[in-house]
Amino acid sequence: MAATPGTALGESQWLTVTQAMIDHFGIATLDDDPMHADPEWAANKGPFGKTVAYGFMTMALLTHMLHETLGEGPAREPERTGYFLNYGFDKMRLVAPVPVGSRIRGKFRLDDRTLDESGRARLTIGVEIEIEGEERPALAGTWLAIWVPPSRDAQP
Repeated sequence: MAATPGTALGESQWLTVTQAMIDHFGIATLDDDPMHADPEWAANKGPFGKTVAYGFMTMALLTHMLHETLGEGPAREPERTGYFLNYGFDKMRLVAPVPVGSRIRGKFRLDDRTLDESGRARLTIGVEIEIEGEERPALAGTWLAIWVPPSRDAQP
């Protein structure tokens, strides 16, 4: 990543959060909380009047949104381009719930870039997931990643 700290990396496209996405996430994580997984329960007993995305699902969408923002897919040629490793988060806040049917998008900013002794770059990326038509974001935080450059032995 050639961007310098302070650079806005851009925004992803809008993505509609569907009940099918929420259901699949619940199945994958073994979490059947009716606030997310049961539309009838959520409409009658939940605090939001409908199902909402799992907070961890919202976080998990960051990877897709960053790939889309940077114009690259997850399948790359690491011998030519290097690769990224998820390093975690310094701070992450789930600010507002994401109701089913909402459209969301990610916004990304490079906050810091430092090189370690082996030439890897530690990246600090400011992230926000907006909910279309809402003042408050769904998520705001600081995402950490490591960029490992291509092997010096690899052919360009």
